[in-house]
Amino acid sequence: MWIEALLRRLPRALRRSFRTVLYLPIDLRDALAGRRDPLVPPRGASAVGEGEFRAVGEEFLRHFREIGGLEPGHRVLDVGCGIGRMAVPLTGYLDGHGSYEGFDVSREGIAWCRRAISRRFSRFRFLHADVANSEYNPGGRIAPGGFRFPYPDASFDFVIATSVFTHLLPDAAARYLAEICRVLAPGGRAFATAFLLSVEARDAINRSGTNYRFTSAIPGAFIHDTAAPESAVAYEEAEFLRVLRDAGLSLRGDFHRGTWPGRSGPSFQDIVVADRRPGPKAGEGREG
Repeated sequence: MWIEALLRRLPRALRRSFRTVLYLPIDLRDALAGRRDPLVPPRGASAVGEGEFRAVGEEFLRHFREIGGLEPGHRVLDVGCGIGRMAVPLTGYLDGHGSYEGFDVSREGIAWCRRAISRRFSRFRFLHADVANSEYNPGGRIAPGGFRFPYPDASFDFVIATSVFTHLLPDAAARYLAEICRVLAPGGRAFATAFLLSVEARDAINRSGTNYRFTSAIPGAFIHDTAAPESAVAYEEAEFLRVLRDAGLSLRGDFHRGTWPGRSGPSFQDIVVADRRPGPKAGEGREG
């Protein structure tokens, strides 16, 4: 669509405001005609369209169930829940024993989720976390490397972090993994996505000519754009596995490698499923 092509030409700092303005006539038309799904955000509020919003959510619900082992009665935490793309399909899956908590750095996204989702589904709750991120919350008060999730220890069975580690630099990624471990109950499981580099991934990148090349190295990671480091962050598989283990988590099986370098896979980003390890490591990250 021409609007999306135009938005891609704008500086990132201007895209959100211009998106709202450019899509306003379409969103108003749909609202007045009664054509808008109340559980899908307006086009001007989200970078994903209605069809993709629903389709991607349903895709990930399948992954949560088939790859992650999500059950209807689980207590779910959605880290970086955004504008509810993962929450919406879960409203029809979690049963009366299950529950959902989501948090995000986007104040606008959380406000929409509360209006559209929490008012209809009382077991779905959303919090704004004022964590700094150059892409999504540049004026945030809290440094991501010191952020403590606003939930008690061992309070969730299943923690989701989709397209979160792709925007976290190394100190923040380590902190988030430690916090995921802290809030997981014994036997709990984490489901995350990431850009993970390996010899095979780099070969695929060179063959496919993908835009995601991650040629700029920083300590502990690689970035796509030096002018906007948090726009896309990749980790060596071995390094991500080390940080995962240091946080008190154990990789379940192997990485489920994604299509982003130009290969086959179950989803665009790489999928990481991990269990909370028993013993002292599972309790680390409680302070700070």
